[in-house]
Amino acid sequence: MHIHILGICGTFMGSLAQLAKAMGHRVTGSDAQVYPPMSTQLEQAGIELIEGYHPEQLKPAPDLVVIGNAMSRGNPVVEALLNQTIPYTSGPQWLCEHLLQDKWVLAVAGTHGKTTTASMLTWVLEFANMEPGYLIGGVPKNFETSARLGTSPFFVVEADEYDSAFFDKRSKFVHYRPRTLVLNNLEFDHADIFKDLAAIQTQFHHLIRTVPSNGLIIKPDNEPALDEVLEMGCWTPTVQTSLISTEVTQAPRIDGWQARLIDEDGSQFELLFDGVSAGVVHWQQTGLHNVRNAMAAAAAARNVGVAPEIAVQALTEFGGVKRRMECLGEVGGVSVYDDFAHHPTAIETTLQGLRAKVGHDKIVAIIEPRSNTMRMGIHKSQLAQVTAEADVVLWHQPENVDWSLQSVIDESQNEAKLLASVDDLIDRCVTACDQQTHVVIMSNGGFGGIHQKLLVRLDKINNG
Repeated sequence: MHIHILGICGTFMGSLAQLAKAMGHRVTGSDAQVYPPMSTQLEQAGIELIEGYHPEQLKPAPDLVVIGNAMSRGNPVVEALLNQTIPYTSGPQWLCEHLLQDKWVLAVAGTHGKTTTASMLTWVLEFANMEPGYLIGGVPKNFETSARLGTSPFFVVEADEYDSAFFDKRSKFVHYRPRTLVLNNLEFDHADIFKDLAAIQTQFHHLIRTVPSNGLIIKPDNEPALDEVLEMGCWTPTVQTSLISTEVTQAPRIDGWQARLIDEDGSQFELLFDGVSAGVVHWQQTGLHNVRNAMAAAAAARNVGVAPEIAVQALTEFGGVKRRMECLGEVGGVSVYDDFAHHPTAIETTLQGLRAKVGHDKIVAIIEPRSNTMRMGIHKSQLAQVTAEADVVLWHQPENVDWSLQSVIDESQNEAKLLASVDDLIDRCVTACDQQTHVVIMSNGGFGGIHQKLLVRLDKINNG
């Protein structure tokens, strides 16, 4: 079958393309901008890429067109396929019908941490020799690609709450029918498609309705918005995860999963299940959010037969995910990190984790509020507060934003600056850096190549 994918360079659609290719289909695709790293993965997989959305790409007509949720009515190729009555579907629907029907699906949902938790879970299963299939909206460092078919009945999927397509406004995850479901957290986001938190909760409850009674739902202990969803109706057993601070020397025996912190930055913790220790995880990750992610991954893995002790061994060897506090380099005492954070909670937890790790070292945060929700100014009142752990915060004002970040600068208690260009951001960052400085660049986009430009500039300064 010839499958043509519109919006193929997105993380989900690009991963889907690789799965379809591995299943033996001829796969082509197009995007407004064909760009790496996804374009590199696709080309290596032998997938033909087309720049732009001209109708000629449908000649001769493919057997099926899979339409990404970035596509809308009025797009030339969308109008052409509708007029020619070419068969089409959404990405999540294709995944459900052609791959997930006979799988034990382990889905990871939530506002934050989906990519990291799904990557942890996949690695735990891989470490346990279960050879899972997976589709993740990022590239786990323990693997070479963002998706694969696997050889076992188990399939891990990052379950996104964003809509499926212009003709299907249900959340993607409604299609996946998981038997094991991780619910990380739930906050208001995606203001471009959801009017309020209640609208998102409705979609999450649709997801819960699809989990069988012999399945399992894993949730944290500190998420009232998730509790409200479960109170709407739940027909599946649930297990809870909880954190214990470093001040507690012996964890109280309770049912469920616990992590007793050994180091405050989350780099070392003891994992317990039903009050029994499974061992100590000592890893490269930081932040309490990652400890919670680890508990959820261990709980989901146990549901398919992986002992907690094996999960501890696997998590110790977890390498992280590209663009999730990924250290890109260290030049002259200045470490540069790339992070995907684009929501106030993600920004705050990332900076808190780094502060706990580096102590009194200087932290410089460079932030591009690029997501649709950020562009709408929904979270602007929180931004000064959530960046409090940074010594210096450099904000970039994106184009096509109808509110000014100057209000965030005015409310900040630390040194905060608003800069209009990548070059200006780099100039100010270099001035702010001294020995033992950690620069965290936060954006869910390419940010004008600022990461490598900053490293080149630092290298020139350091080497004269």
